[in-house]
Amino acid sequence: MKKGAIYLLFVLLFSCQANDLDDVFCTTEVKAGLNVSVHLAESSSSIPISDGVTVVATDGNYSETLQFFDPQNPIFYGAYERPGTYTITVTKAGRQTYVSQPIVVTEDICHVIPQTVMVLLL
Repeated sequence: MKKGAIYLLFVLLFSCQANDLDDVFCTTEVKAGLNVSVHLAESSSSIPISDGVTVVATDGNYSETLQFFDPQNPIFYGAYERPGTYTITVTKAGRQTYVSQPIVVTEDICHVIPQTVMVLLL
């Protein structure tokens, strides 16, 4: 009986030595954890706005002003490769300030899992 238990233990130990990470190939790109589009509530257009809009993500003591790169499709990006629990604050002159519920950005073995948020400004 002892021999069988030792053999089983030996098989289990060596079969668990394979590292699952050896089969993972991560890209070198940097992913934004937050992707925020801002729209006017009364607009029938689905095109996001950026003119005069400020989007800030806060996680505890960490705060970041999100940026957009394409004026034709202004999606605000931030929290690059940074998991956390964020509150998003969106401001625009003449509009009510928007403050989100907590948004959790998680990560897998390679990158953060992006969270997409659509904000309607009143």
